[in-house]
Amino acid sequence: MRGVSTLLPLLGAVSRIAAAEDGSSGAVWATPHDSYSSSIGVLGCKVNTNRIAYWPGSVDCNNICVSLSYDGRSVYLLRVDQSQGAHDVSFDAWNYLYTGFSATKKPTAGGAIAMNYANVDASACADLLHTDGNKLPLSAANSMNFLASCLAQPDSWVAKNYVLYNILDSVCSWGHDEVCTLDWPAANQASCPSALGDPATLTSAPVYNIKYPSGETVVASSGQVVDAQDESIGRIGKSPDLLGLVLVVVGGIMHLL
Repeated sequence: MRGVSTLLPLLGAVSRIAAAEDGSSGAVWATPHDSYSSSIGVLGCKVNTNRIAYWPGSVDCNNICVSLSYDGRSVYLLRVDQSQGAHDVSFDAWNYLYTGFSATKKPTAGGAIAMNYANVDASACADLLHTDGNKLPLSAANSMNFLASCLAQPDSWVAKNYVLYNILDSVCSWGHDEVCTLDWPAANQASCPSALGDPATLTSAPVYNIKYPSGETVVASSGQVVDAQDESIGRIGKSPDLLGLVLVVVGGIMHLL
């Protein structure tokens, strides 16, 4: 464990250690979180659940994307859930920032680590949204309160970039994996190909969690252990193309010969 974590007993409930006056950037004590959830009904089967921020303060209609940095590494995180005070982040994101490795490769146990954050434009999190047009995927049955608050702000990012699905829960175990339409403001209830809110068992779009501290990948709805999934999306910058680098070097040598 690195030095800052040894300060944990002194921190108590204080998680924020420095911030800009407007709250747009600063430093937080980041902690690992291993179970996907969303208080506003963002569907885990349509986003990268390994790049989520579970932070204090309610989720708003614009500031849903943050960058988090540590030791020269950075990730983008979606803010789609609210914590009781801790600055939790997906275990895989925390592990990568802390060690440079995915939690499925070299899982690490630990606690709060001081990391730098900044609110960034929502477009920076586009790769974390696995929908057509990189829109925010919401539950048609259970996201209407949040969505209505954003539609009341027609220029907000969410108002212009949402899509509704007939899926009931954030881990996508109930409902139908189908897009719904909303005739707002004439209607405050979405129309879907199947009955809205039909609690059919849904198995075609599983959500996966990486368990802390083991690094095992499990199906969120059942806890079944499965093979590790692709967690590469969400890092700022890409790893070097080693094959391409080798080819370039070999090509240069052949040219000299």
